[in-house]
Amino acid sequence: MKYQHLFVIFEHDDGKPLSVSYEMIGEAKRLMDKYNVRYNSNESVIAIILGSNIRELCNEAIYYGADAVIFVDHPELRYVKNDTYARIISNIVSNREVVSKVVECSEQYIKPRYIFFAADSIGRHLSASTLAALDSGLASDVNKLEIDDIVLRHTQKTGGKEEKYEKTLIMYRPDFSGFLWTQILCLDNRDEANKKDFHPQACSIIPHVFEPLERDINRKGKIIEYKASIEEIDQAIKIIKREVIKSEVSLDKDIIVAFGRGIRDDPSNNIKIIEEFAKMINAEIAISLPLSKQPYNVDSNLKRYFSIARVVGSSGKKVAPKLYIAIGISGASQHIVGMKDAEYVIAINSDANAPIKDESDLFIHGRMEDVLPVLIDELRGVKHGKV
Repeated sequence: MKYQHLFVIFEHDDGKPLSVSYEMIGEAKRLMDKYNVRYNSNESVIAIILGSNIRELCNEAIYYGADAVIFVDHPELRYVKNDTYARIISNIVSNREVVSKVVECSEQYIKPRYIFFAADSIGRHLSASTLAALDSGLASDVNKLEIDDIVLRHTQKTGGKEEKYEKTLIMYRPDFSGFLWTQILCLDNRDEANKKDFHPQACSIIPHVFEPLERDINRKGKIIEYKASIEEIDQAIKIIKREVIKSEVSLDKDIIVAFGRGIRDDPSNNIKIIEEFAKMINAEIAISLPLSKQPYNVDSNLKRYFSIARVVGSSGKKVAPKLYIAIGISGASQHIVGMKDAEYVIAINSDANAPIKDESDLFIHGRMEDVLPVLIDELRGVKHGKV
């Protein structure tokens, strides 16, 4: 077999593991356990860790489900340098001699079957560079995965003939509406006129979507160090200062008021009403993903509410406030992923059958333009002792 095993690129911040790394390993292990049973195989989950003074992370990767770890420890790798990291990763996964030191490899092995990266500011860049080096495709911002056999007829891929693709990684992400799944496949071209293999099948995975496995300090796995060559070009860029920039908006609040495309009838005035309401209950304001594209013309001082930093959902932040108030948000699965851990959910929506209703503890059927002024008046009455 030319393609084997699932590799996970383990992310950390100067030796501190990121939760998405354990989430990816957990999902990789679940997938490969099913894969091995279904296909009577013995393929593994291999974590790759690059950095400086990272040996202990290798044990943690094993404890959380990796079958093996290949690590590279060098002072020049303390912080991510995209091109250097991409070159080293592609060299490792394409080297049968190295891979066979931690897992069983066929004599024909040339590349991984699958690779996972994190869909964050580092992983999105690194995954694209690495897959370009490996001459294969990439699905970005994935939040659902399956491995299955599929039958396909395609002009370019199969020359119009029906072909069966076995062991295909089916990668899903919500479309822009959030209600429909986009299915992404990375398939070989089998048509003789356009023949080409596309492996590994790879994706970047959105943080907080998959659950990590329970940490098990009794798990064992093989760990080896790969001695990467640090070339002159790798030292051309020097990181002389590093500062972690915190998000411009903190959604770590007890109360969050979020709005969506329901503001469309009168965007500026509706946002002003939401702003007043949020201020009265000491809440932070969040939005659904489509609003981050600034689809409406609003007063200049209100444009700050369209910031990507305010997005709640699989492409934004995951929040867990005591109270979450969703105003004019339909309830697409992409948004629900980000707010499902809220203790209590109130939804205000003009659509009596909006999906957000099923996620709400209290659903108010009505237009925000009608409902919010009443709530604001009631709050004012409470404040002045009139209620």
